[in-house]
Amino acid sequence: MELSNLDLAIILSYILVVLALGFILSRRAKQNLDHYFLGGNKIKWYLLGLSNASGMFDISGVMWTVTLLFVYGLKSSWIPWLWPVWNQVFVMVFLALWIRRSNVMTGASWIMTRFSGKGGEFSKNIIIIFAVISSIGFIAYFFEGIGKFCNAILPYDLTLQIGDLLISSENVYAIIIISITTLYTLKGGILSVVATEVFQYVIMTISSIVIAFIVFNSIGNSQIMAVVPKGWDELFFGWTMDLDWDKTIPQINSKIQNDGFNLIGPLFMMMLFKGFFSSLAGPVPGYDMQRILSTKTSFEAAKMSGFTLLVLYSPRYLMIAAFSILALVYLTPELQTMSQLDFEIILPETISRFVPIGLKGLILAGLLAAFMGTFAAVVNSAPAYIVNDLLKNNLLPNKEEKTYVKYGYIVSILIVGIGMLFGVYASSLNTITLWLTSSLYGGYTAANVLKWVWWRFNGQGYFWGMVSGLVASTVKLFFFGEIIDIYFFPIIFLSSILGCILGTFLSRPDDFEILKSFYKNVRPWGFWTPILKEVQKENPSFKPNLSFKKDMFNVIIGIVWQMTLVVWPIYFLIKKWDHFIITIIILIITTATLKYSWYNPLKSKENNE
Repeated sequence: MELSNLDLAIILSYILVVLALGFILSRRAKQNLDHYFLGGNKIKWYLLGLSNASGMFDISGVMWTVTLLFVYGLKSSWIPWLWPVWNQVFVMVFLALWIRRSNVMTGASWIMTRFSGKGGEFSKNIIIIFAVISSIGFIAYFFEGIGKFCNAILPYDLTLQIGDLLISSENVYAIIIISITTLYTLKGGILSVVATEVFQYVIMTISSIVIAFIVFNSIGNSQIMAVVPKGWDELFFGWTMDLDWDKTIPQINSKIQNDGFNLIGPLFMMMLFKGFFSSLAGPVPGYDMQRILSTKTSFEAAKMSGFTLLVLYSPRYLMIAAFSILALVYLTPELQTMSQLDFEIILPETISRFVPIGLKGLILAGLLAAFMGTFAAVVNSAPAYIVNDLLKNNLLPNKEEKTYVKYGYIVSILIVGIGMLFGVYASSLNTITLWLTSSLYGGYTAANVLKWVWWRFNGQGYFWGMVSGLVASTVKLFFFGEIIDIYFFPIIFLSSILGCILGTFLSRPDDFEILKSFYKNVRPWGFWTPILKEVQKENPSFKPNLSFKKDMFNVIIGIVWQMTLVVWPIYFLIKKWDHFIITIIILIITTATLKYSWYNPLKSKENNE
């Protein structure tokens, strides 16, 4: 890619600014682990929300989603439900309240407020292992994406030959960017992460609006419809995708088959099944959990989660839709002549060819910002589990707080190094994405649903449920690679359920005092009658949580609300005005509904507590 001196200056200036922020904030972060990993619970909720949104605005995800929209059109809006993307709605409605009331530093520490004895210790340790494994997986995912992106957009070939070892230019770029990001993250902790991510969010939003403006004024609906198959601009679907690219880019039909998304009907049902239980399980131990625990109060944790959704999706999909449309209209003639297509380079190729000087530098800085923000959040969150829960509380107690911060540096570097090694051998972004979302997280789901809703579920059940799920997901990875990951989810889920049940009933119940303390503090709904009776013996005025139906209603409204934030930018840029107007009307109705059904009661409850 040819970059002007102005573009290069913008990118370099951005990198220098984020490094400076890391060093400026390092003094406050070094005070103790609480400041390093949680910012002392003094960070404003809306800044955490912007930071969380920026952390989800990652470059690998944008590249993947641009490809999805290019290939599948409006129907691609459903495919990210594989994560599921609406788990944040569950967090917003009730899980953020439950999590933040614990007043702990990490998800592993949170486990000790729910389970007791050896089972609690085992559960804490398995959460630490899961946090490290998932972080390594995400670092590999980021490594793959940033390497391809930088190699496509930057004009230098950085291929290295060290003896018999050949290091590709993609890998060299990834190592450089990851090293810079790790440096400022290590220096400033979560304060650095939040400050830089807010800055990055501003850059990304400006970039999204500008590129969307250019596309809106230069490309009409007829130009788009001329190069896409029938049904590309339709959101809803039948049993199959029903997209035939034979007349324009026939190679795409092979991709649809290989992706496994053609049978969208059964896939959608599986996404709903997986999505409900995965969302109810709560956020995995990572940066999303750390944002919740960093807020001042449970009410602010809920507000932060809702604000994240509000500010994330519309700017993100303005950019995704704009780049997909540019690629469809202007790259299609060239793509028709290629026998093999690497869809993951559509985004960088589009930027290279069709974005003007100056704006190109801003967008590239913004995309680098998105990568660095997400990566920094992972690097900040994972070491907290090892340093706080393993070293400080078990292996190396009674050290100075600054010593534990230094241990955090060492652990971060080790995790990043291992993640990059895995990234070198990753076959594609799609492979890593599907494994993370369907297999690895599948092993997390069952145990983490039961911990909320069933009093008898104990630490031994949690431990063996997590182990069973992780073993099943590992078996899937190495022995059943040809099976689409989400279709293997029920097997992983059932394996984990079996481990949960056997572990629970082959061991004694947890200490009633721990269960009573958890129930009184967190106040979940579910099957807690024996514990409720014990609590009411001591406090007859104690009322159980009867909000299940109301919470589920708000979750459904929240999912529809989130979907409107995704699709309106696409309808807007392809100029499908009737659907755009309907979407905006639904957006207004769902926003008003959430205001009166979720936000107002939450605020009133907070004021009364």
